[in-house]
Amino acid sequence: MAPTQYAKDQPTGFTNRIERVAIVGASGQIGASLAQALVSTGKHTVTALTRQGSKNKVPPGLKPVAMDYNDEESVVSALQGQQLLIITLSATAPPDTHAKIVQAAAKAGVTHIMPNIFGIDDTNEALNRENPLNADVKGITGAIEAAGCSWTYLICSLWYEYSLAMGPIWFGFDFANKKLTLYDDGTTKVNLTTWDQCGRAVAALASLKVLPDDENDKIPTLADWKNKPLVVSSFLVSQLDMFESWKRVTGDKDADWTIEKVPSKERYDQGIAAMKNALDPMSARMGAAMASFVRLFFPNGGGDYETSRGLDNGRLGLPKEDLDEATARAKDMVDNEYAAKLFAKVASGA
Repeated sequence: MAPTQYAKDQPTGFTNRIERVAIVGASGQIGASLAQALVSTGKHTVTALTRQGSKNKVPPGLKPVAMDYNDEESVVSALQGQQLLIITLSATAPPDTHAKIVQAAAKAGVTHIMPNIFGIDDTNEALNRENPLNADVKGITGAIEAAGCSWTYLICSLWYEYSLAMGPIWFGFDFANKKLTLYDDGTTKVNLTTWDQCGRAVAALASLKVLPDDENDKIPTLADWKNKPLVVSSFLVSQLDMFESWKRVTGDKDADWTIEKVPSKERYDQGIAAMKNALDPMSARMGAAMASFVRLFFPNGGGDYETSRGLDNGRLGLPKEDLDEATARAKDMVDNEYAAKLFAKVASGA
């Protein structure tokens, strides 16, 4: 490690920890989990950047600052003095919003950005090429570096409770009709992550020292993940593992459910066709979701990155989670009609 990468060699006034964090989308699904975890550490002042006129409430403990994404000066002003920027945007955000925020962050002097990437294994070329919902990782990170900032994004695969609760297009569970569609034989294991674990991972990363003190300091620092992904997970499970957990949580029996099997490649092709032949954006996105989610379950298809590359969980001190507790949270979401409410919110443009 070069001397300039040690805290002892930094100029006077250098602070070797992240004190000020700004987050875009703190009232959203993943954004709220990240924001709450950051606040819970007590180590950061966390600012929530909100759209002017937004009626969404930010989590408690955050400082809300309104801005206009189309007014760069407004965004720069909101980001002045921030050390770390976390960007979470909904799928319906205008395509150029992320780039605008990055440019404003650079002008405001923000040095490190966590972009709107919550992704799959970036080392598996086929998985990334064949996933229609995959983010433009190289384009996004390249733009951040070109702006003079560094980045770290999360490889966390699919969100467990969200994906389980959303319905048959996602993990194959049709709760209303108690019907389960298994991809192939339902035994392919993939890495999945809870929102809470994502939050803990980001909070742990932001709580590290920015740089090692000197050449003898071997404790993990933010610099270890400079321009690298943070690789985390909660569970390595199959559809059948999820079903067993659901039965333990609910008391359901096999006889209560209808189970069918479909080749994963066949279901993937159906999703791609539905996406290409859709008559409206929502239908296209549903087709893309079908293809994207089942693609992860291809046998030896790259959904298991824990085995191939390992996880950063241990280095960050992340806890081992209980699958049934996470399934119980998903059940609460199902009982409260989470998916229907989310679709209605998206349709209304809220």
